[in-house]
Amino acid sequence: MLLSVISVVVSYLLGSVSFSILIAKWVKGIDIRQHGSGNAGATNTLRVLGKGPGILVFLLDIAKGVIAVWLGKWLGDNSWIPAVAGLASIIGHNWPVYFRFKGGKGIATTVGVVATLAFVPALIAGVVAIAVIALTRYVSLGSLLFALLTPIAIGIIQFGAPELVISLVLCVFAFVRHRTNLVKLVHGTESKLGAKKGM
Repeated sequence: MLLSVISVVVSYLLGSVSFSILIAKWVKGIDIRQHGSGNAGATNTLRVLGKGPGILVFLLDIAKGVIAVWLGKWLGDNSWIPAVAGLASIIGHNWPVYFRFKGGKGIATTVGVVATLAFVPALIAGVVAIAVIALTRYVSLGSLLFALLTPIAIGIIQFGAPELVISLVLCVFAFVRHRTNLVKLVHGTESKLGAKKGM
């Protein structure tokens, strides 16, 4: 039990490491939360700092989710712990203890978590999301579709309860964190991929 708790706590602390904030500080000496969309995530890093830093942040944020799930697998004493550890890493990303609880929207870390818990459903949802982003250039729309389709695919393919419940929670997280993006999508004012915002 103690090791399970430790895995969840460590996963939260790992998730709280905001690579977007750190890399922006190292590369430009800025707080990424004060530029572009104000979000501490891969998409805003891409807009503000360019492709290299943006891709690096995306991959590192995915890695946080992957490592968290594996910590849960290694240290957990039941099938729920990997899912809860993954959830903890996303909570850390969204509300990081190191950065006054102001973080990103958690999509890249969610990708890492669900791909490790349920690879095939995540792959199906990911292909659809990438296709939508490629067609519309709306990253937020693709992100929300990924979050929505993952629990649907998990339910259809019949994974266990931990994977389904956590994917549903993550779907709610994604929509809550993207509520301003939803409004902008409805009004046609959402920023498209490749459109830079002022520094």
